Amino acid sequence: MGHKFIPLLIAVLGMSLSFGAWAQTQTGGQSIPYDMDEECYRLYQEGSTLVGKPGFQEVNEQLYRLAVQKEDKRGKVFYYINRLRDVTRQPWETPAADTTARLQEAMARGDKVLAAHEDLKNVARETQLSQYFYYSYSLTKNYFYNNRMQLKAMELVREMQDVAQAEGNEYGQWQAAKELASLYTAQEDFEAARRNLAYVVKEHEITSDPIIRSQDICYHYIDYSETFPPDHDSVRFYVQKALELRSTPQDSARCLFAQTKLAALDMDLPLYRKLRDQSLSNPYMAIILNDKAQMLFTGVDYILSGKGWENRQYYYSISVSLIQFCAVMAEKTGDYRLSNHLNKYIVSTLRRSFTRRSRLNLAEMDAQLKNDLLTADLADKSRQVRRISVVVGILVIVLSLVVLVALLLYIRNLRKSRDRDEKLIAELREANEKVRLANEAKTRFVQNMSHEVRTPLNAIVGFSQLLSLPDGSFPPEEKEEFSSHIVNNTKMLTMLLDDILNASAMDSGNYRIIYEEGECSFMCHEAISSAEHRLQPGVSMKFIPAKEGLFSFRTDPRRVQQILINLLTNACKHTSSGEIRLGYSLEEYPGEVAFFVEDTGPGVPADKADAIFDRFTKLNDFVQGTGLGLSICREIAGKMGGRVFLDTANKEGARFVFVLPLTPPVADND
Repeated sequence: MGHKFIPLLIAVLGMSLSFGAWAQTQTGGQSIPYDMDEECYRLYQEGSTLVGKPGFQEVNEQLYRLAVQKEDKRGKVFYYINRLRDVTRQPWETPAADTTARLQEAMARGDKVLAAHEDLKNVARETQLSQYFYYSYSLTKNYFYNNRMQLKAMELVREMQDVAQAEGNEYGQWQAAKELASLYTAQEDFEAARRNLAYVVKEHEITSDPIIRSQDICYHYIDYSETFPPDHDSVRFYVQKALELRSTPQDSARCLFAQTKLAALDMDLPLYRKLRDQSLSNPYMAIILNDKAQMLFTGVDYILSGKGWENRQYYYSISVSLIQFCAVMAEKTGDYRLSNHLNKYIVSTLRRSFTRRSRLNLAEMDAQLKNDLLTADLADKSRQVRRISVVVGILVIVLSLVVLVALLLYIRNLRKSRDRDEKLIAELREANEKVRLANEAKTRFVQNMSHEVRTPLNAIVGFSQLLSLPDGSFPPEEKEEFSSHIVNNTKMLTMLLDDILNASAMDSGNYRIIYEEGECSFMCHEAISSAEHRLQPGVSMKFIPAKEGLFSFRTDPRRVQQILINLLTNACKHTSSGEIRLGYSLEEYPGEVAFFVEDTGPGVPADKADAIFDRFTKLNDFVQGTGLGLSICREIAGKMGGRVFLDTANKEGARFVFVLPLTPPVADND
């Protein structure tokens, strides 16, 4: 897990260097890199070296008093910055090996971190130094992420992004995108990281914000290039951009590392060995990349020397991105056995990583729930103490009357407490049930995906090995059949991954609907062309034209075709004989266009008409699929103002209906 924190450490290092460069431009390159009093700056530096150590509090308080005396607003802000840093770096009371106790201690300390975070935000508002407002989010996010509270870290970055968007603060939005990219990179979600880094580099090119313009952008181009597959053309383009913009020794070191990898991919061995030696002797390489460069170059050297397969155990100790690079290198050198082995290992590693993150998130949720219950219990006890104090005071004044009133109040409070406890117990049971159901859903998903991904992968690997046998082992028609099986299983695997990515895009709010004119017959024919290769032997697929003839309306044709393809693919899975029919009508639902997919399969029981649209729900576990297709169809239709449902009145086979309004709802991207 250690390698996953490297992107965050690099991001923090880059942010510190960039921020210092920006501050220096504001002061015209003076000896003090910030626009502040010289004595305040000296105390700030001294306090920074004592963060998390004895003597820090005294020095930091001196900084605050001097900043107030000299009305140095930046010195006042730096007092709160160092205080937040100190809270995050206090020594631990529990050993790291006891992960549960360490997580609970980290969450308890998190309250102090959040309090210091709020103080820093408030003083940044008062002094109108907004960059420190967002810097506070970055420091606080790092504390929670580094202590395995990824959900809280992501929540903080999302909050920073929401505040920046609401206030129209360009720097805040830019900084939030950088933090999101670092979180997604650490989780090896390179697609999500790529989206945010695309915004970071583009905004740096077009913005007029002086803070953003002063930031070092070189290493962000390197980060951006590393989100693409190693042999993707975009890698070279963004490495070249980084080379043009490098300005620090750290930038040059990362660019050198990227150039070395490109030379290896080009199989330019003299240049590779030259750049490799330069990389390993560069003093900054060990600072920004740890042992990443040494490990990668060792793996590449094994491959180039023909000893990659012999040392395959070595690759298990490096990160997924480096294994992916080595897999590409193995393929380029013709070591397909090692390449296939590494690709399978990547899939297995990602699956285990997903399970491990899910467990950590559940543990974090459970610890947070216990912490909330403890806080509520303490607050309740505090309220009871105050009530008793009031009762005692009244007893001193009017003993006889107050005794009666106190008894009545006590009885009423007992009833309220009982009702409150019963409500709390019910809420706790409901929360526990949700956690249990989420855990079961996660388990089903991991088990299902393990089977669904393994089946096509095994087929691809098996038939690929058969094709690699010497000529004459199989006749040409059998080899052609093997190739067809590989293509079909590749498409099957792509469809599984697309379903997961679509579901993830909808959950994150990144799924977009783009409206334009769409012709119904054309969309139906396109869907049939995309799905008919999934037909089982002996089954035909037909288009039923509408009585009204050709008809066009304003919609998102790509999303309509996606829903129709999913419905047709679902019908192909469950129809072993007969036919599948696709058509549309304007009469069945006046004012709307209704597409329908009918098949002659076994049909769906009426009591399962709604359940089949739940995520990961499959009526037949022996049929290929993730259980996401129908759920995605319904969610896309809902975003377009439409609906997808099972026609329970149809008794022969299954009939799915997809209804859309003729006039689309108003959309922000329309």
